[in-house]
Amino acid sequence: MTQKTQQKQRKESSSPAAIPDDFAEICLKHALAHGADAADVVVFENTELATRRRMGKLEIMERCESRGLGLRVLVEGKGGYRQAIVSGNDVAQGALYELVERAVSMARVSPPDPFIALAGKELLARDTPDLDVLAAEEPTPAYLQGLAAEAEEAALAVKSITNSDGAEAGYERSAVTLLTSNGFSGVFAGTSFSLSVSVVAGKGTGMETDFDYHTARHAEDLLSAAALGKNAGERAVKRLHPKKMGTGNFPVVFEPRVARGLLGCFAGAICGDAVARGTSFLKESLGKPVFARGITIIDDPLVKRGLASEPFDAEGVRGKKRALIEDGVLQTWLLDMRSAKQLGLVTTGRAARGLASPPSPGATNLHLEAGALSPEELMADIAEGFYVTDTFGMGINGVTGDYSQGASGFWIARGKLTHAVSEMTIAGNLRDMFLRLTPASDLICRDAINAPTVRVEGMMVAGV
Repeated sequence: MTQKTQQKQRKESSSPAAIPDDFAEICLKHALAHGADAADVVVFENTELATRRRMGKLEIMERCESRGLGLRVLVEGKGGYRQAIVSGNDVAQGALYELVERAVSMARVSPPDPFIALAGKELLARDTPDLDVLAAEEPTPAYLQGLAAEAEEAALAVKSITNSDGAEAGYERSAVTLLTSNGFSGVFAGTSFSLSVSVVAGKGTGMETDFDYHTARHAEDLLSAAALGKNAGERAVKRLHPKKMGTGNFPVVFEPRVARGLLGCFAGAICGDAVARGTSFLKESLGKPVFARGITIIDDPLVKRGLASEPFDAEGVRGKKRALIEDGVLQTWLLDMRSAKQLGLVTTGRAARGLASPPSPGATNLHLEAGALSPEELMADIAEGFYVTDTFGMGINGVTGDYSQGASGFWIARGKLTHAVSEMTIAGNLRDMFLRLTPASDLICRDAINAPTVRVEGMMVAGV
């Protein structure tokens, strides 16, 4: 090889040239030719536009464009496939083959895993349904700045609001290309528009803060910026002059924003990888009551304009709407190919992955179905209790289900919300909490995880 050729190759390898459009196909073909027995390639493309405004002044206006790739190669060995994953951004075409060859070399010395497998052809998605998650046009910077300004101005106009932590508006367009050696090829793109504002009420040591936010696939579905800002301001003002209450067992009512966290705990506990490892407190609960009778929890990747909607999962498998909980009984796990094989089951099409990580299972558009009573009716018979609007801390144990969180909100007396409460702790065990949980009728699906107001009986409540 001549010195000129070596210099040219070094220049190509260090160049920030964009990934070629047919990168996935090039990687896949070269991986198989170089010794991989199976492989898959994912390419992520993102465009982000964001603005931030605080106290009437523009602080940030930024744009980011990225394109990244992830290659997974599988080499057959005694005891199962050996796996390796490589990833990169803006890889020059001259370095392409070297990247693939390194991945295959890594796989050959990796430990075998009897549970790794690509999805069978009978499981692969055959078409791409229209989920209406892609907006036709990118917004202008002026449009986003206008949303942030309107939201902050509405929040600052609320009486007793004294400062602002800022208002942010953003746009993101993401696209994923997935190509596998067992015949799957798919492309999926979606957009999201977001708006948030956080403000401060009161003065001195009596200040309190709160926020509101919304994310939607299309700009026209965003909540009114003025309404969102006003709500953030009113929430902060209501938190002024909080008290600490005594210790005891009380009913605890979680507003929807916080109730979503409980639903997230449930989703984590039924992920197939945690169940297969034996690290979930629900590992022995399939087919058994986990919630009270009448409760239903749905996961659906095919919701029109859903924030977590997808026509296929990270392994090319078509997911479908599933009742995870039906009449209180656990019906299924969230599974990808590996966890399904570990458990002797079939994938539920819930695989997700990043550029540098293998597939793992997770929820998509998840919601707890509404109950029959309004939030007011749900609280009407509570002599004393705690209405929680915020939780914080790391006190959730997914292995045992033990739950302990710092919390703030409002005290319930004779069925009504009275004064603000802060510096409290709520504790229990998620297994018991789920069985004693009652949902209200105010379900609004506006996030990837959605829940109505919920009431949980007999939790330990203590002042910090």
